[in-house]
Amino acid sequence: MRRLISRIGLMLAALLAQPAAAQVLAAADMRPSLSLDGAWHWSVDPFRDGMAGFHGGPPGPSTRRYADIDVADTEAKDPTALFEFDLQRSPVAHLPGSWIGHAPEMRYYNGLVWYQRSITLPARWRSTAKRFFLRFGAADYAASVWMNGKKLGEHRGGFTPFAFEVTDVLRGGDNQITVGVDSTRTPDDVPPPVTDWENYGGITRSVTLIGVPETYVDDAWVRLTRDGRIAATVHLDGPAREQPVTVRIPALGFALTGKADADGNWTGTVAAPKGLQRWSPETPKLYDVEIAAGEDLLRDRIGFRTVEVRGADILLNGKPIFLRGISVHGEELGANPVRDISPAAARALLSEVKVGLHGNFVRLAHYPHPETMTRMADELGLLVWSEVPVYWLVNWENPRTLADARNMVREEIQRDRNRASIILWSVANETPVSDARNAFLRTLIGDVRRLDDSRLVTAALLADRKGMVQTIADPLAADLDVMAVNSYNGWYTPDALADVPNIEWRSPPGVTKPLVFSEFGAEALAGNHDLGATPHKFSEEYQAAYYRATLAMAAKVPNLRGMSPWLLKDFRSPRRQHPVWQQGWNRKGLISETGQRKAAFFVLAEAYQAREGAK
Repeated sequence: MRRLISRIGLMLAALLAQPAAAQVLAAADMRPSLSLDGAWHWSVDPFRDGMAGFHGGPPGPSTRRYADIDVADTEAKDPTALFEFDLQRSPVAHLPGSWIGHAPEMRYYNGLVWYQRSITLPARWRSTAKRFFLRFGAADYAASVWMNGKKLGEHRGGFTPFAFEVTDVLRGGDNQITVGVDSTRTPDDVPPPVTDWENYGGITRSVTLIGVPETYVDDAWVRLTRDGRIAATVHLDGPAREQPVTVRIPALGFALTGKADADGNWTGTVAAPKGLQRWSPETPKLYDVEIAAGEDLLRDRIGFRTVEVRGADILLNGKPIFLRGISVHGEELGANPVRDISPAAARALLSEVKVGLHGNFVRLAHYPHPETMTRMADELGLLVWSEVPVYWLVNWENPRTLADARNMVREEIQRDRNRASIILWSVANETPVSDARNAFLRTLIGDVRRLDDSRLVTAALLADRKGMVQTIADPLAADLDVMAVNSYNGWYTPDALADVPNIEWRSPPGVTKPLVFSEFGAEALAGNHDLGATPHKFSEEYQAAYYRATLAMAAKVPNLRGMSPWLLKDFRSPRRQHPVWQQGWNRKGLISETGQRKAAFFVLAEAYQAREGAK
């Protein structure tokens, strides 16, 4: 009875934690916009005076950093005026990019930082747009935003986009934008403070001002259904929602028309045109798509393909596929990364997978990566696993934690539903089993299926080991389309590498589903060689031998349909502090942070090339 009451409580908490509605601004990166990237003033606020004053109450005039005033001008006019801040004369940083790169003393700063800049709305926008939105690609972790001294709102979560309407706040001349970003996370946050990656606080993705008509296309999801039809789901926002909608693919002479209802919603389907070329890793065909409604015209570039599961197989466009992949983490480039990745950098990084490793799949872990990465995967022809940062130990019983996770799922999926490359939504990574955890993750799985029934759902699970038998015993496996497991036999276990190929893998009884090895790996410092008969850990030779042994183990798993070893490149992790081998970096990459390929890179590339040629 007590367990039943507990489950009912968790279900009620899940219902109460429904994500609040917010602007989607689909394909926002393709709308005409005013870029606000570039120079911003910044200032640290370690005691949060700008939020809570000196004694925890409302901030007073002397600490209110978002105040719409010119401090220097006020001080000149009134010598008795007192201010404990002046953002307009504070240092300048170039955004997007974590504050780790602002100054050497910011390397390990964790707390509140203020950003401010002014903009002037171009005159031409006043005649072509009626509504305006301030959009942030991401800010890590909690952001509070003001314009001209008026608070626009708040957002939690460091990896998904958010926007605020500023139509009634914008002025004809200069407009002051102030953002407080707090990187501090608690055990109730997603993820909690303890992770295996760098805490890149700040405004880490692009900021734009977007102008749209009074009624505009807020959300548009266009896809190919498994029964061979083009489907479009559109939502209009504004006073004239009940109006005609047209979806066009000009290159195919295709048009799908309908009319939104009083709430602005419309879904239509029609048989796909005969000339449609399906997207795949071999032929990553993208089409220019237009969604028109009234005065608004939304454009996107979309590939059309299907993905499904049949027995133990993953089917892409109706044909079985093996996912030859690798995990990518951190959006990190160079020896001093700030989590800012340009399209050119995304192309170079993902080309290492597509060309260098002969891969067709990438796991973008452990949180939603930027649009530059998912659009580049579309263009290059890489299948993608995308996931939210429900990582290790979150507070499974806190309704607010669940609400935050659900909001991340919604923002991730609504941003990227039109990306052909994404075939897997993951709801968690390495989470220990409990009734509360199961209820939490099943709520997220339900959200994924409600928001996107065209893709597959997965999670990186843990497995039980007894002797030489490893069994997937996680009850969540029954709720997933694709099972996935992180395996580190021979690295975090005492196994001799010679014994690893003999480990047997078993699925839950009665469960026939595809399995993906979502992680396996060993650390190696690039350039560290050990040519002895038994190489030591952290040498390139040990990492290469580990890969050979794990690949031999994987070859014996009958339902294995893919892998994404951990990982492509070394990335920053402050918890990794071996003074010789790690020095603040997770060294499981096949490429060093400076771009040097390790010996294991070529082991995996050879294995994938053999699979590629055996199709």
